[in-house]
Amino acid sequence: MSGKKSEFGLIIKLLAALVIGAVVGRVAGVGFMDALVSLKYAVGQLIFFAVPLVIVGFIAPAIARLGQNASKMLLTAVALAYFSSVGAAFFSAFSGYAIIPHLSIPTTAEGLVALPKPSFVLNIPPLMSVMSALVTALLLGIAANWAKAETMMKLLDELERIMTNVVVRLVIPLLPFFVGATFCELSYEGRLTEQLPIFLVIILIVIFGHYIWLGLLFTIGGIISGRSPWQVIRFYLPAYLTAIGTMSSAATLPVSLSCARRSPVLSRTMTEFMIPLGATVHLCGSVLTETFFCMAISLMLYGTLPSFGTMVLFIFLFGIFAVGAPGVPGGTVMASLGLVTSVLGFDPAGVALLLAIFALQDSFGTACNVTGDGALALMMEGIFNKNKQLDDKFGTGE
Repeated sequence: MSGKKSEFGLIIKLLAALVIGAVVGRVAGVGFMDALVSLKYAVGQLIFFAVPLVIVGFIAPAIARLGQNASKMLLTAVALAYFSSVGAAFFSAFSGYAIIPHLSIPTTAEGLVALPKPSFVLNIPPLMSVMSALVTALLLGIAANWAKAETMMKLLDELERIMTNVVVRLVIPLLPFFVGATFCELSYEGRLTEQLPIFLVIILIVIFGHYIWLGLLFTIGGIISGRSPWQVIRFYLPAYLTAIGTMSSAATLPVSLSCARRSPVLSRTMTEFMIPLGATVHLCGSVLTETFFCMAISLMLYGTLPSFGTMVLFIFLFGIFAVGAPGVPGGTVMASLGLVTSVLGFDPAGVALLLAIFALQDSFGTACNVTGDGALALMMEGIFNKNKQLDDKFGTGE
């Protein structure tokens, strides 16, 4: 019962943060926004400092517990993430060819207010990048297995407990403020009232596409695992809402882990292996979104949709770039700008428009990403833990 109250309380806090931030941003002055931007920057620095430690603290022990299956599971997980992103991109491209020619969407938004620069900057550089943390965790876990290093495995278990306390006692309590501050900034700039109506149709189409793709992923996960997808989806609302506010898979990771751990059909080992890994390599929602937007912008600015052959090349390469993209706000689009310019032929005006539209909906793409990680975890359960042989520590669902 206390778990349900905690989950419900987090949902209320996140929703309240969204609403309060949007309202305050409409009436806030420059002085208030200056202080808010500075404080949000400091809180963000603390959260993103903790993220690499969380990745090492959860993935390395999970891999160490996997034993001889670790290498095979890692390759399978990355392959699932890649094919999920590529599949989402193809789904988006086919939808784009069918829908975009029938849309009439303006290309610019005017009147945005400049957000003040933080007057006080507290830099807390992470000990390593997200990708470095992922590689460190993978090497530690796999090498501990190779060496049969029992002492190191015990230390990794201790690290896992330490990082669990960091997540529960520090990171999650800070997230509602971070979410509210983000929406306050968007509202102050005028994005919620200026850009959203302009691109409302295309954004709604993309969000609907997210739900279709998530439905397909969870259906596949249910078929492979023989377990109910609902027993994963129903716990993911806090993670979905957090992702909408943070626009970052990495910043949402603590809440994603908390949600997945509550599922009665996901084991602890698989949860702590796949959810942090997915936050780094699985970006299906962002890929789906950017593919559709690129096609729309191509028609808007250059008068034609990219050819099918061009899109096929773009999608297969984009899937690789997405696996290596940082799980931070705008990470996917920033990682892919080289492809956008070289393969699709976008000029600076096209890139600027892509960044503007992508930033407007980035939160929903991120929410799709983190929710999709639960579906991949369910698939991995069916492939490697069909008979619950990894461990008996499944979520209670309470």
